[in-house]
Amino acid sequence: MKKIETSLPGVLLLEPRVFGDDRGFFLESYNERTFAEIGIRERFVQDNHSYSGRNVIRGLHYQIRQPQGKLVRVVAGEILDVVLDLRRRSSMFGKWQSFTLSGENKRMLWIPQGLAHGFRVLSETAHVLYKATDFYTPEHERTVAWNDPQLKIDWQLKGEPIVSAKDQRGVAFEQAERFE
Repeated sequence: MKKIETSLPGVLLLEPRVFGDDRGFFLESYNERTFAEIGIRERFVQDNHSYSGRNVIRGLHYQIRQPQGKLVRVVAGEILDVVLDLRRRSSMFGKWQSFTLSGENKRMLWIPQGLAHGFRVLSETAHVLYKATDFYTPEHERTVAWNDPQLKIDWQLKGEPIVSAKDQRGVAFEQAERFE
């Protein structure tokens, strides 16, 4: 597993070893020992699978209690994955970074607790899988507005975004609850 540091502390871009031949390929998407060796020792308790069409934007989500670390990967299609640092003590507090994840590049993204997460589908459709370190609790979920003008997130939009009613009610970064 190749670990690539990002500008956001603790956020890692991961490239698994891919073994391919004329039959297809094999990769190990998670191995507890391998992940511990690269510094990810969290326990995962929930797996999620999201299917979305082109220009769907999901997020920016986080939980104020039972915060979730997430290991995100795309098995089919392509997304622009966006992570926003909500940790007050972080040197990158209020900053965001985006990553292209796809079934083709097979990259994964480790997002520790304390960051908001969202993505936009770049391809016709995308299947996104992610492991979470704590259970989803809707009463503790919060959403930062994906289009907050203060954040200036470049979603690389081509056409109108498709955003759920819940995500349309996201709050501005300045009103978002933060982590210590």
